[in-house]
Amino acid sequence: MENRVFQMAIPLFFAALMATLLSSSSAVSLTKGSFDDNFDIMFSESNFKTSEDGQIWYLSLDKTSGCGFQTKQKYRFGWFSMKLKLVGGDSAGVVTAYYMCTDVDASPTRDELDFEFLGNRTGEPYIIQTNVYKNGTGGREMRHVLWFDPTEDYHTYSVLWNSHQIVFFVDRVPIRVYKNNGKPNNFFPDEKPMYLFSSIWNADDWATRGGLEKTDWKKAPFVSAYKDFSVDGCRWEDPYPACVSTTTKHWWDQAPSWELSDSQKEDYAWVKRNLVTYDYCEDTERYTTPMEECSLNPWK
Repeated sequence: MENRVFQMAIPLFFAALMATLLSSSSAVSLTKGSFDDNFDIMFSESNFKTSEDGQIWYLSLDKTSGCGFQTKQKYRFGWFSMKLKLVGGDSAGVVTAYYMCTDVDASPTRDELDFEFLGNRTGEPYIIQTNVYKNGTGGREMRHVLWFDPTEDYHTYSVLWNSHQIVFFVDRVPIRVYKNNGKPNNFFPDEKPMYLFSSIWNADDWATRGGLEKTDWKKAPFVSAYKDFSVDGCRWEDPYPACVSTTTKHWWDQAPSWELSDSQKEDYAWVKRNLVTYDYCEDTERYTTPMEECSLNPWK
């Protein structure tokens, strides 16, 4: 793998952030704070813990159950970010999911944007799987390895979502760009508001080497950790607030955020060359006819 120092300068579209915040409407949420300020437990509260100061949150998986949480608020478009430290050691079969979804019960018509961290046997790299759903249909998986060990320290995982593109970031490095072609009935989730979720669960029927590596329950509990949740996005309220318009300026849906900056394009090109292990757009056995969005240019 070639040697590369990532350009970690703040992207161009962040430069407008402070100015736009000064004129933001009440529909826009710049959110930080405690767990209780932002989230509700979805299931297995006994498997949820916090640090003494309440700033770090832990989800654990044992043989009886995993655990999960969701934001109290729904959003439509914005920047969504969290720091995670993944399960260390032998985590085969364990999935830590960090995702956005339109509802809490995974309905058959849901929209969804996924980060899924697929556990491993000790010494093997973690795999990040991303996916995009619209109206209950997915099948848009990509898989990446990382350029660091995500179990040793916290790293930032973010989603930029606007009407032009969805970008998945790791430490401000874009690893996946999913574009909107602007056509009616296209495969781009832009109409429904979404909650943000995270969970840890057992998926040893598929998660590690296609299900060949099973969860070793002698290593339980498996624990993932979270901190520094941050959202700058449009809170969904009835009636729908006009977050995207020519008169209301929000940095995450203005022209600089419609495409990658020059430095981000360089980083994205390096990721494409070195870290992608699976791309549904290149899977000709699974899809004899490529999906329409596969022909879109991620660079502009």
